[in-house]
Amino acid sequence: MKIVVTGAAGFIGSNLIKGLNARGIDDIIAVDDLTEGDKFRNLADLQISDYVDADDFYDLFGDRAFGHIDAVFHEGACSDTMELDGKYMMDNNYTLSCELFHACQEQNTRLLYASSAATYGGSDTFSEAPQHEKPLNVYGYSKLLFDQRLRRELGARFEKTKSQVAGFRYFNVYGPREQHKGRMASVAFHQYNQFMAEGKVKLFGEYGGYQPGGQMRDFVFIDDVVAVNLWFLDNPSQSGIFNLGTGQAQPFNDVAITVVNTLRNAQNAAPLSLEEAAYGSLIDYVDFPPALVGKYQSYTQADLSALRAAGCQHVFADVQTGVASYMKWLATQPK
Repeated sequence: MKIVVTGAAGFIGSNLIKGLNARGIDDIIAVDDLTEGDKFRNLADLQISDYVDADDFYDLFGDRAFGHIDAVFHEGACSDTMELDGKYMMDNNYTLSCELFHACQEQNTRLLYASSAATYGGSDTFSEAPQHEKPLNVYGYSKLLFDQRLRRELGARFEKTKSQVAGFRYFNVYGPREQHKGRMASVAFHQYNQFMAEGKVKLFGEYGGYQPGGQMRDFVFIDDVVAVNLWFLDNPSQSGIFNLGTGQAQPFNDVAITVVNTLRNAQNAAPLSLEEAAYGSLIDYVDFPPALVGKYQSYTQADLSALRAAGCQHVFADVQTGVASYMKWLATQPK
């Protein structure tokens, strides 16, 4: 099997390659932009057959320069939800994706791509239907427009596709290989570094009708994201747009106390309740930043009905399990 992974040196892309390698698949063309050279670390321990710069790949692929490709995992995008350059965002996330989609259909290549839960934005319902899609930023809009384009060309359920096309609306993904993401890395990653540096973690205070740290998100562990992607690779008859979260919202406080107690355990310290951690100043609630007012999802929870109807019955890790595993992994990494 010959595979392409775009965004290959990124968070989800590199973990997908790791998952493919675990299956013995290493005929993988990695596509990325390594201007930020340190991202090479996400590829250094993986097996690939070639690397192609993102500026060159899409035209070459359209010209069939790589021979037959069985499947493309399209993870390459600008994922900075605070990026305000709409032209840049649309070029990267919409126009290139459209070109790739048409080339895949012409070449009978399966396309499994990253959509985003940011398409829901200001909605309070998280199921894959147009009436619930209300993006709050140009990133969310760029992802939504591509989904809409595919619905127009392939039908609402992608029933007109020549080869598999599956889009995944990732919710709040966390886990290994996200260290390069800066401010867009998960709250769990930032809290690990905060605790190691200051002995405490930070969370937003009261906002949106939620108590401090009480805003709720659907936090999904990267291993589960990979497992679902690979399930669709194994089931080429399944096409459509699918939420990829756990289906269970949990408060940011759950992440914080799991980070604190996992790292305290490594220091042979007793676990604390949330109240004890907050009272002991191990959780620092900070004022909600003005720049995010009106652009922030205080609650997300994936509706998994479509995913389950497709036949994927994967069991997802909760925050307590996934974040604890992640903290232990981070503790093994070089400083």
